Parts: sequence; structure tokens; C-alpha cells
Amino acid sequence: MFSFEILKKESGSGARLGRIHTPHGMVDTPAFMPVATQATVKSLTPEEVEALGFEMLIVNAYHMYLRPGHEVVKKLGGLHEFMSWNHPITTDSGGFQALSLSKTRKIKEEGIVFQSHLDGSRHLLTPEKCVEIQESLGVDIMMCLDECPPYPSTEKYMKKSVELTTRWAGLCRSARKRPGSALFGIVQGGIYPEMRRLSAEGLADIGFDGYALGGLGIGEDPAATYEITELTLPHLPGESPRYLMGIGRPEDIVTAVSMGVDLFDCVIPTRNARNGTLFTRHGQLVIKNARYAEDGGPVDERCGCYTCRNFSRAYLRHLYMARETLVLRLLTIHNLNYYGQLMKEARESIAQDDFPVFASRVKSLGGE
Repeated sequence: MFSFEILKKESGSGARLGRIHTPHGMVDTPAFMPVATQATVKSLTPEEVEALGFEMLIVNAYHMYLRPGHEVVKKLGGLHEFMSWNHPITTDSGGFQALSLSKTRKIKEEGIVFQSHLDGSRHLLTPEKCVEIQESLGVDIMMCLDECPPYPSTEKYMKKSVELTTRWAGLCRSARKRPGSALFGIVQGGIYPEMRRLSAEGLADIGFDGYALGGLGIGEDPAATYEITELTLPHLPGESPRYLMGIGRPEDIVTAVSMGVDLFDCVIPTRNARNGTLFTRHGQLVIKNARYAEDGGPVDERCGCYTCRNFSRAYLRHLYMARETLVLRLLTIHNLNYYGQLMKEARESIAQDDFPVFASRVKSLGGE
């Protein structure tokens, strides 16, 4: 069964240590979930992701629904068996993808009508269907169906959207049949503090295992993201896990941790790796830059990942410029190792009442 315990609150900030218990194991928080959109962290094996220290992944229910189909995954033993991952799995409901990827879409009271980005077929994603899909996948944490309004949106539109998302959340909760999976409500409301308050309090009244903040990092200034996060958290139950969806720059993560956020996910470490941008303790490094053509040193001399132990910047640049597929794996290993260490050190600094110093150091890093 799912449960969450707070182990320690850092005295110098709002940061907290926690532990999530699920049917597939524990997750120490604050934690980062690598994105495995289509049941894979791009270019890496599950064993490699596990070796980098990650205890939970996030998979997208929209993509699993369209291909290969949630019923196929259920028939084959569930998502854990299907992708050979023996640790906890979270799924995004797919609401955002139904809105952003579909060729056409329409928001209705009963759900989201959308066309598949794969073949143009039409579908209706209702709150009940959203829960059915995720329960069929057998995941540990499910998300309620929500509408993620575009940025910018008017406050009038946002009010209608928040009310609809809250109604959908109630229907999702009523549709639950699988007791082992947790269900998180998703707070919406854009950059409007009053809408965020209404959304958070409405979800808290319904009651969920945890709460996610959605609709951020989609165009607003980072300062607005921080402000809305800080204003929203006090309206959520303090004993429940809090998840900031899609926010993943290191400086954003440590800022949110200092406010009391427990979970994060983002494509930044893996997508940046594929684009040749690496995270180091000295800031970001762009491997294609000519200065590394004859550089025999590792990406980061203080990093102990497989890539830094075995390969030079010059070799990695050569692979990248030659478009060799090996470079995708090597750069992804490095970036995910950086994120794994970032979260490990964040937890250690909270335990030592030293998180503000750690966060300041992370936020001071520059880059090319």
C-alpha cells in the first residue's frame, strides 16, 4: 500500500526529508524521476538507470494508451513487467499530451476529445478512462485528468478551467478500483494566486494521496513559477507528498525543495544530453564547442560516472560531431548521474541542516 512519511524538516528552510512507500518499493525524497515517456529512458537500459541511483520513473499514460495499448500491457503483466523495471512507477494522466500533441482537440464536460498524433484516430479521454488506463498499467502513482490551459490565459478562462479540473478530479477519485495505486490531484490555475488557492483547496477537500502542481514552466518567467509554487503549497495538506511537474533545471529544483516540494520530473537532463549540453559542478558544458577538440580531460573531473571515468571531452566531441549513436548513451549517463547526485546531496544537506548553503552553491553555477 502507498504511504508517505516525513523524516525531517530542515530548520533553515522549508526543505524536508521524506520517504514514499509503494507496492514496488520505497522512494527517498526529495527525488527526481527520469522521464520514460514511452516506457523507456531514451538510450539507457533499466539496469543502467537503477545503477545511477534512481528509485522511480515517470511514464506517460497517453502514449501507452495509443501504443501499444494499455490492455496489451496489462495482458503482458503490467508496466513493471513490460519494461523490466522493478521499482515504483508514476504515470502522467495524458491530459497535457492530449491537448498538446493531438491534431485537433476539444474540451468538453465529460473529458477531452482528441485525434491521435500517430494515425488521426479520434478518442475521448474521460476521468474514468484516465483511471482505467493507469490501473491497467499497474503503476504505483496515478495522476488525475486535468486541463492544462495554455500560457497566457485570462483569469476568466482559468476559473472555468480550475472548476472543470476539480470536477474531473472528483470523478477520478470515485473511479478508483485498484487499492495499491496512489492517486494524486493536480493543482492548476496558471499564474493567478487566487485560482491556485481555489484549485488546491478544492482538491484537498476531495482528498488525495498526494498533490501535484501542474501548468508551470510553460512560458511564464521563472520568478513567477517560484512565486506561484510558494503561494500554493500552504493550501495543500502538509503531511502529503508534493510534486512539481515538469520543472527540472537544477536551480529550479533546489529552489522548490527549499519550499517543501518532494518530487520532480523533467526531460531536461536526457534531452540536453541528446543536444550535447552537459551538467557539471562548474556549470553547463556544450560538448560540440571547438575548444574541446583536443581536450583529454573528462567532462567533470569530480564526476564518477562511467562516461567521465573512461572517455575524454575530445572523444565525446568526436562522437557527437560524427553523429555516432554511442554518444547519446554516454552523455545521457553523465547527465542523469549529475541529477542523481544532485538529489542525493540535497537529501544529505537537509539531514545536516545545511540545505541553504547547498542550494546557494547550485544556483551560483553558470555555463557556456
